Amino acid sequence: MKKIFTLSLFFAFAATCLAQGQSAKVVADKILAIVGDRIILYSDIQNTIADAIRNGNQVPDHANCVLMEQALMSKVLMLQAEKDSLPITEDEIEADLDNRIRKYITGYGSQEALEEIAGKSIYQIKEDARETVREQKLAEAMQRKIVENVHITPAEAKAFYDKFPKDSLPYFESELEIGQIVFYPKGNRELEKFVMDEMLNYKRQVEMKVATFDQLAQRFSEDPGSKERGGQYQVNRNDKTWDPNFLAACFRLKNKGDMIGPVKTKFGYHLIYLEERFGDEAVIRHILRIPPVTDTEIKAAMAKADTVRSKIISGNISFAAAASRYTEDEQAKFSGPYFLGRDGGPYVTIDLLDKDLVAMLDKLQPGEFSQPVVFDDNGKKAVRIVHYKSRSEPHRLNMKDDFSRISAMALEEKKQKTLEKWMKEKVPTYYIMIDDEIKSCTDLTKWISEKQKAF
Repeated sequence: MKKIFTLSLFFAFAATCLAQGQSAKVVADKILAIVGDRIILYSDIQNTIADAIRNGNQVPDHANCVLMEQALMSKVLMLQAEKDSLPITEDEIEADLDNRIRKYITGYGSQEALEEIAGKSIYQIKEDARETVREQKLAEAMQRKIVENVHITPAEAKAFYDKFPKDSLPYFESELEIGQIVFYPKGNRELEKFVMDEMLNYKRQVEMKVATFDQLAQRFSEDPGSKERGGQYQVNRNDKTWDPNFLAACFRLKNKGDMIGPVKTKFGYHLIYLEERFGDEAVIRHILRIPPVTDTEIKAAMAKADTVRSKIISGNISFAAAASRYTEDEQAKFSGPYFLGRDGGPYVTIDLLDKDLVAMLDKLQPGEFSQPVVFDDNGKKAVRIVHYKSRSEPHRLNMKDDFSRISAMALEEKKQKTLEKWMKEKVPTYYIMIDDEIKSCTDLTKWISEKQKAF
């Protein structure tokens, strides 16, 4: 059972979204397996494989066997979650559906494109996938419950490391722990008023149909990420990567053509136009204007940053606590002041850092805090203090440099074994029938009852 949940169940959702119905199938559908009172259909497996291929994902050898085992495991976990009355709310399911739909719309370019490919409305796609998502979330909840008390000791981490053949230990490039506290210079009031008046003028032009919003965005917006698209973005109410003031303003708009602004965020001032909205998703256009800051405002921000740095250096406050209290980077308030690596951990490779930050590292030693420096933050001048916490040398995996990484790997293996043990004990307690067509899968023999084997 070593393939438990190694394939993304998002594929199963994709197949549910994009399957065209019984008439589009090349062969008639059939039941491949029954677990308790739940069935697994031939179409469940084939649509998942087809969608994985369509999206350019790697499909393993004997994918039908791998997916079949995954589906059987998911059904057992889900049924046990129902038996244990694990709580799954409709709000959780709805939020999950909205998030997945958002990813599909982003991938296909628009809501209309997704609906055309699926042959269904967004509402129908969500309703067709609702039970699939509900079952998946129950299975995940059961899996979490099974492993929630699994922990790892230093001795177990060492034993896990010792199992690696010494000539095949993974190699890691130099990695860094880098954090920053950001301060945004306060704009000059007269310049801010000038920018706000210009934005109100854009609003009047749209209302009077002198120009369209996307035309004005292409001419005047200072957001390089959306300027060429006429200021268009798709936003989700639950996506914490957006500035909270910007996000709240987007969802105050109700009908196509509604406008709001100027709205102030850390980036500047926004005029926001609603193209369409469906639940927690919205397609908007915006015009960003950044009031220019003068040397006076920059010096004030530098002075504030220097005061915070002095408190850190003197030991009156830790860098993390200072970041929590003083940073004006809204995203850092959720994720912390340190940059995150590709795996979501605290270690980054140098290619993930901006060029100004890379240049600063030549003047800093691990453990040091930089002087306040001015930098360009997406077109807006800002000031930051950088903490160069640590740097590893390029190396093979070893207990000294990588204990936390090894511990995490050992913990995952222990959780996997715990899950396998649980599954081995639970499978015989459920009624499971597998169609002859799928019995040829070697890994599925353990799912076949002695009574079935006799036939």
